[in-house]
Amino acid sequence: MGYDEFSMLADNASEVGLPFTPPVVARTDVEVMAGQRVSALVWGDSEPELVLIHGGAQNAHTWDTVALALGRPLVAIDLPGHGHSGWRDDGAYGPVDNAAALAVAINELAPKAAGVVGMSLGGMTAIVLASRHPELVRSAVIVDVTPGTDHAKAEPIIAFVDGPEIFESFDEILQRTIQFNPTRTESSLRRGVLHNAYERDDGTWSWRYDRMNRMRSDAADQKLDFSELWDDVSAIQCPLLLVRGGSSGVVGDEDVDEWKRRKPSSEVVVVEGAGHSVQGDKPVELAALIERFVFS
Repeated sequence: MGYDEFSMLADNASEVGLPFTPPVVARTDVEVMAGQRVSALVWGDSEPELVLIHGGAQNAHTWDTVALALGRPLVAIDLPGHGHSGWRDDGAYGPVDNAAALAVAINELAPKAAGVVGMSLGGMTAIVLASRHPELVRSAVIVDVTPGTDHAKAEPIIAFVDGPEIFESFDEILQRTIQFNPTRTESSLRRGVLHNAYERDDGTWSWRYDRMNRMRSDAADQKLDFSELWDDVSAIQCPLLLVRGGSSGVVGDEDVDEWKRRKPSSEVVVVEGAGHSVQGDKPVELAALIERFVFS
């Protein structure tokens, strides 16, 4: 099955009713440490105004429809161990390690960006970036995650990610994806699998992300714990928006209470009809929130 990563953008636009003009978008990569490269999609041909960071077991293409709706120059990054970025020998893909790597990439690719948007693991990474690399984060949008996210809240996601490593066919990997994403259209999930999986030499299929991941081991052992990063939330000085998926259980009301206790000036918005992957379920609505918060 042939794969052209930019061939499906018209389908992204059509599915949500966006007018489509082929965008300028290209893949690049940055060496973030010796032997470690981070890959990214660069949208537009002028100074990037925004950075987008996907969640665990996803890749930069999860933002395609949001990027089309925004129509701004931006960078969507593949986290280490995901998409086309290099894998780490130590399997260390937690928010602190990710933030250290992405700080190098953002400094090279989008040092003047007006905002950083992160979803799930990308959201935790963005929290650490905003706290510890404030010169790179002028505003932050955190999508459906807080340091209060634990194994119980993330269990439906963990169940999907911890599924089979090898699939006998594309249809098999697609059907499993459909099973765990009942609110999404088959066409959108087909695009997502094509971006996030690859056909092996023997005709079987596997995910692109590194399964030798310490965070996945912690999740499997029910030790997933971001709570020490609440102090990073407290330390953030830039404008801060928390976006919740209305149908998601990953962020609880108690997490919002703690978030507001630590950052009373921050804004919290619920996107009705969206699950955890707000950018996939309600991309146009999320783009409008980003546009208003970051650029208005």
